Amino acid sequence: MNSLFRRLAASMVAAIVCTAGANAAGPVRTPNVEAELVPATSAAVPGQPLTVALRIKHRDGWHTYWRNPGDSGLPTTIEWKLPAGWTAGEIEWPTPHALPVGPLVNHGYEGEILLPVAIAVPRDVAAGEAKIAARADWLVCKETCIPEGADLDLALPVSASAGAHPKWGAAIDAARAASPRPLAGWTVTATGEGPRVKLALTPPPGTPDPGKVHFFPYDERRIEPSSPQKLAREGDAHVLTLPVAYQLAPGFTRVAGVITASAGFGGAVKAATLDVPLSGSIVAGPKPAEAPPPALLPPRQANAVPMSLALAALLAFVGGMILNLMPCVLPVLSIKVLGFAEHHDSKATMRREGLWYGAGVVLTVLALAAALLALRAAGEELGWGFQLQSPGVVSALAVLFFVLALNLSGVFEFGQLAPASVRGWTAKNRTLDAFGSGILAVVVASPCTAPFMGAALGFALAQPPAETLAVFIALGLGMALPYVALAWFPAWRRVLPRPGAWMVRFKQFLAFPLYATVAWLAWVLGAQLDVDAMLRLAVLLVAVAFALWAWHASRTGGSRVWKVAAIAAAAAALVVAKPLATAEPGPVSSADASTGATAGHWTPYTPAKLAQLAAGGPVFVDFTAAWCVTCQVNKRLVLTDPSIVSAFGQRKVTLMRADWTRRDPDITRALAALGRNGVPVYVLYRPGQEPLLLPEVLTTTIVHDALATLGGPALALSENPR
Repeated sequence: MNSLFRRLAASMVAAIVCTAGANAAGPVRTPNVEAELVPATSAAVPGQPLTVALRIKHRDGWHTYWRNPGDSGLPTTIEWKLPAGWTAGEIEWPTPHALPVGPLVNHGYEGEILLPVAIAVPRDVAAGEAKIAARADWLVCKETCIPEGADLDLALPVSASAGAHPKWGAAIDAARAASPRPLAGWTVTATGEGPRVKLALTPPPGTPDPGKVHFFPYDERRIEPSSPQKLAREGDAHVLTLPVAYQLAPGFTRVAGVITASAGFGGAVKAATLDVPLSGSIVAGPKPAEAPPPALLPPRQANAVPMSLALAALLAFVGGMILNLMPCVLPVLSIKVLGFAEHHDSKATMRREGLWYGAGVVLTVLALAAALLALRAAGEELGWGFQLQSPGVVSALAVLFFVLALNLSGVFEFGQLAPASVRGWTAKNRTLDAFGSGILAVVVASPCTAPFMGAALGFALAQPPAETLAVFIALGLGMALPYVALAWFPAWRRVLPRPGAWMVRFKQFLAFPLYATVAWLAWVLGAQLDVDAMLRLAVLLVAVAFALWAWHASRTGGSRVWKVAAIAAAAAALVVAKPLATAEPGPVSSADASTGATAGHWTPYTPAKLAQLAAGGPVFVDFTAAWCVTCQVNKRLVLTDPSIVSAFGQRKVTLMRADWTRRDPDITRALAALGRNGVPVYVLYRPGQEPLLLPEVLTTTIVHDALATLGGPALALSENPR
């Protein structure tokens, strides 16, 4: 949970942030903070390090954040603009405080603080005046969280020598002296014991009891901030038991951070740093009880009602039913339903097949959900559709859809690929065939999402495992219902037309949605990798098609040459497929193929950029992916509509696109903070108001209505709003 709410806290823009330039004459004042750059010495000396601190004085009751903000928040950042040859180091963070906010615990500062930074001054700096500038950004919170920032500058003389600055020199020296230093004289070990880490601190002989001890980890998603840390005495050692993070990040091999002691570690040292290797083994800890305060609640959703387990299950059930109408699934389901018109089995046989089909659907959905939960528990930041962020999975699905389409087109029959003994066995075990069809239906449905699923699955994945799986079961039941209902109620099958030559043509027609899906998946692969990957996939599909055609020829009276040709083509397909199976997506570009817009119109998403832009005006964020069908429909029919483009411009709305085609932890965390774990998601960030979460299926009317909440002159709707 360490960073689950971090992105949300950054996006809770409750007021327009005041940013202003400053000079050496005085500090910059925002509604909640007074900030300025202050020097430790009265001048900069060539060849000697110069310390400049960012001074932040908080309004009473407000706070900013440490380098690891805890359960929520964002650390303060400084972007320096220095003379040529000057370089700035990292912030020398003062000892943080634990700041309880309801059930959450954050790490940060109140009152007045100094954040010192060492700046290297070149030896060849000429005498005169040096101008130092910086852009400082911080998140300041009380009941609400507001991103603020300021452009700061400082003019210092350059001279051969310099003394302490008369106003700030002593204060900065004191701040640096109080900063945590490595814990000296103590022996420290860290041992992982499942969901806990035992930190054993053995003092030198004669050291008094340290009192209350607390550990602040440097990195997020290592130690759970809001869970208690328990101190016990074991022999000579003081053992601090640390709870492992609920959303554990991978690579937790060292315990590094700041440790504080109310009575000190000997002498006047009450805070120290430590960095020790972690032995033993760990697993993600249990999810803490949470009830976020109003400032950290998800954005308001247009026309939304409070989500509950029952409502989430109902929405997932309806979404599962709608999945059957998606172009990925409809051809497979149609073929199964047409089987009712061809076969005249007993009621018991049809009902048994229907139940086995339903079991295949539900168990496969559960297996996918369990895999998602297991990977998330292992520290992976994943959401619904995670499998489609892998080029190997996308390529495999493209091949699967292509093979199914070739079968429907009549290029080959599946039964001809297997030996007669296997065909005979499967004919006698139709329940197994029905179960396999259920598995296939879920597999082919994986590239598709349906309305209502996003909110339901986002809610489900934030709940305990039992409730999560219950929502996924509802999804599977909804998807299985149409076929199971037709299998159990023969009277409903009377609406099906009688068998005839039309069925052959209809089966062939159903191949074309699958061919279209293959073309779309090839485009997704190109967005994840490059155009060469699309060519490689095309060659792979040609090899697969030839192999199936040649094998069909060999099984229907052709010579052995065709069988050899089929085997050779299959081997060539494997060679071509190997690079696709092992490929890793590259970095997201500013003009990604999946966005359909250049960087000049849509700004690529980063949490820091969103916080900066939302501070200055409205921002519309499109969480999307190339493999999301609903995303592409919304983009083509609504977001590129001339009336919407014009409305965005008139309202001066900044457009930002969070492209999740490739795996992106920042986007995954942002979705989770919004109560979602899949795309599409659309959010309108409004200065002075809570952000507005739009429905997953957009119309021009919905977007116009959302923009109308920004105030200002009314904008005309398009003549034919969709």
